[in-house]
Amino acid sequence: MRAARLMSLVLLLQGRGGMTAAELAKELEVSERTVHRDVLALSEAGVPVYADRGRGGGYRLLDGYRTRLTGLDRAEAEALFLSGVPAALREMGLQDIAATARLKAAAALSPALRDAPATAAQRFHLDAPGWFAADDPPPAALAPLARAVWGDRRVAAVYKDDPRVLEPYGLVLKAGAWYLVARQRARFLIFRVHRFGEISVLEEQFDRDPGFDLAAFWKEQAASFTRSLLRQVVTLRLSERGRRMLRYVADPAALEDALASLRPDGTVRLAVESVEVAFSQVLRFGPEAEVLDPPELRAMAAEAAARMARLYQSPPQDQR
Repeated sequence: MRAARLMSLVLLLQGRGGMTAAELAKELEVSERTVHRDVLALSEAGVPVYADRGRGGGYRLLDGYRTRLTGLDRAEAEALFLSGVPAALREMGLQDIAATARLKAAAALSPALRDAPATAAQRFHLDAPGWFAADDPPPAALAPLARAVWGDRRVAAVYKDDPRVLEPYGLVLKAGAWYLVARQRARFLIFRVHRFGEISVLEEQFDRDPGFDLAAFWKEQAASFTRSLLRQVVTLRLSERGRRMLRYVADPAALEDALASLRPDGTVRLAVESVEVAFSQVLRFGPEAEVLDPPELRAMAAEAAARMARLYQSPPQDQR
């Protein structure tokens, strides 16, 4: 633990040129007294670190000194590619590895480029979860699954009360929810991480399929899943304005087929998840859409229109 902190201290000084004890203490999450002791230990070990006295002083490395500790190990190199998604790193338990990797990368930059990481961080930020999502703690199964994914190790897991042995290929963060892509009996499957119960990371490793593409597999399966939800088709007649609204009201997975079915008179066939979902979409169109089929949806729209008409037949009660 202390060795890693000492290395981080050297890399911080090498990357930033000089820092006060207070700044180092904040970065390393220790007390200033601990920083002073660490600097003394580095000096005794032959690292040329010295203190600038007076206002604006702090600790510095001797000009021209370059540590050889900037090489990234495999875990740090892999974590570095995820450093743009800090919440994901934190939930998978990789934040410390990524922090060390960033320090090493920054220390290897030339002095003119050492502010590049801070500059980028102040200009771009990725917030993966959707709006109005609760900031729930990560699933308990996430950290062991992440270790298994990194190490290509099989896991013995209970998923929705069903014991399984899986080969975890990858983790996907979608709209704040974590999914595991794993192989089971030569089939690739998708699992919701929060539905896992007990997880045991096994010692035995599995051989990855070199042709497997996680991003391509996820894209294909997500599109297939979305299409599978659109089990029903409704027919509408849209006004000119309604046609312009179509791309904002229709489900994205149904939009292309809907636009292809659009006729000159405004008739369109729209794939929907259910009549209830279609009803909410029809309400968004307002008077710019007429339901032609199915009859039950037309009846629901007619009833809603009649109720709305009654609401607006007279002024509000507080204005009478």
